[in-house]
Amino acid sequence: MKVLLTGGGGRLGTELRALLPDLGIDVVAPTSAELDVTDVAQVMAVVCRARPEVIVHAAAYTDVGGAERNRERCWAVNVAGTRHMAQAANVVCAKLVQISTDYVFSGETGNYREDDTPGPVVNFYALSKLVAEEAARAAERHLILRTSFRPREFQYPVAYSDMFTGQDYVDVIAPQIALAVAHAAEIEDEVLHVVTERKSVYELARRRRPDVQEGTRTEAGVSLPGDVSLNTECWERLRRQMPAAPVRT
Repeated sequence: MKVLLTGGGGRLGTELRALLPDLGIDVVAPTSAELDVTDVAQVMAVVCRARPEVIVHAAAYTDVGGAERNRERCWAVNVAGTRHMAQAANVVCAKLVQISTDYVFSGETGNYREDDTPGPVVNFYALSKLVAEEAARAAERHLILRTSFRPREFQYPVAYSDMFTGQDYVDVIAPQIALAVAHAAEIEDEVLHVVTERKSVYELARRRRPDVQEGTRTEAGVSLPGDVSLNTECWERLRRQMPAAPVRT
């Protein structure tokens, strides 16, 4: 199977470029200069040349704080970019795998299921990703993967103990995403939640940075949801039927 991967130089994309070939997948991963997702003509040209069976759209504007200051750029990448990828997927009859986020939920209850109603969103980044999900649905064949991940090491000196999530480190999440991509053609679900167990961001941080300081969301400088943990029962059921993805260190 041939996969076109956007955002191949990013945090998740880098991991997927290493994992997917081990699953027998031919990965085409153009750089951001070679494939600017905001340029519809360039998107069409690259996709039509590659003619992939699956497009994994991992390119995104992910700076939550920066999205408040640079709304136009965030919207262009996350929303217009996804529209372009959906259009191109339809042209070549590819399945679009859209990498989405737990931030599409308000964070009031947690343990969100795939069919729970999203929103109301708490910041502009979340808004852009929620609208991007609707843009992805314009692809005749699509799979939306809601997930959340951090670099292999926790980056900050402070982590919030009042923010709960299913988020994990990218080397934990990426093998699961790779497995979903490898089986994308046969997965009938339109939305899947791919994260790990519910935990606070502070608990997650301490796993790889024991000296991290405890903080609260009031210190963030941007509105953040309280509990965006995701229910993964559907994905776990599917995953039990699949061979394990390789683990990279």
